[in-house]
Amino acid sequence: MSPLGFEVSTFGVALATALASTPLVRRVALKLGIVALPGGRNAHIVPTARCGGIAVYLGFAFALFVVMGIALSSGARVWDRVVIRELVGLLFGGTLIFLVGLWDDAMDLPAKKKLVGQSAVAVVSMLYGFVIPGISNPFAHNSWVAFPVWLGAPLTLFWYLGMMNAMNFIDGLDGLLPGITAIAGICLYAIALIKGHALVALLMAAMVGGSLGFLPYNFNPAKIFLGDSGSLFIGYVFATVSIIGASKLAISISLVVPLIVLALPVFDTAAAILRRVRKGQHLFAADRGHIHHVLVFRYGMSVRQAVIVLYAVCFALGLAAFFISGGPQSLVHSHHLRI
Repeated sequence: MSPLGFEVSTFGVALATALASTPLVRRVALKLGIVALPGGRNAHIVPTARCGGIAVYLGFAFALFVVMGIALSSGARVWDRVVIRELVGLLFGGTLIFLVGLWDDAMDLPAKKKLVGQSAVAVVSMLYGFVIPGISNPFAHNSWVAFPVWLGAPLTLFWYLGMMNAMNFIDGLDGLLPGITAIAGICLYAIALIKGHALVALLMAAMVGGSLGFLPYNFNPAKIFLGDSGSLFIGYVFATVSIIGASKLAISISLVVPLIVLALPVFDTAAAILRRVRKGQHLFAADRGHIHHVLVFRYGMSVRQAVIVLYAVCFALGLAAFFISGGPQSLVHSHHLRI
């Protein structure tokens, strides 16, 4: 099977799995009382099931296991030991952070305990080799700055915590995070094609499929929310994929490029931290100062209008990152994908 065949299969399995499993997850969540209540900064008006991240996780993980099984059984040469280690490491770390988020969905963990769990998962991931080795400049050809271990390790921890919490903070309106995930994933998939990085493309195909399979149930009016099980898992995958891309020196997807693609949640998180520090609030205190809340509660947009506006912003940022990474000409003239 060709790399494109693996990616199409991965996307299809992830999409079908998330579509099929979300209604079941919703029924179980409602039966167990794992719901988000209306009021406060919440925009919904009826109790709504959460922990929808289960469906996204199942779609992502099941698709990768299926395709990995097909590749191994067919003796495909593209699956070398490094790729298997990276896939296993990502799935293991993703499962751990998914369980941390699921625990929070069910038990409402204190912010400190959740942060400890996130940090532990980041450390486990670093033991699998997911450490930022350096950074390339997308504006300069063959420009690479390698990081020493004493800098790479804490920077990697900060990267994981920042990305996971950025996705958690932006998940505040029906359909917002799954849509942003799909748009960003498609953009990073296209960039992976330019860079000839088949593993990143494969992972993004799984992420986009899982997110789009969940989106119909989460779009306004939402029948189920992602919960922390979904937002933390999505943030973890994006953080890890960025590190995997940056580790391939010759075909590096610079860490700057994912930051451009995901600039909306990253900026929103940075603004929230500054806002809360200035007010003397806890960094994880809930408020209505996030971009999506401002559009709804201050400017009077409907939830759907606000989400569509933010989709457009994310798409524009992804398009900018795509052109910075080489643009359409590079896509047309790129070689076959390599893992």
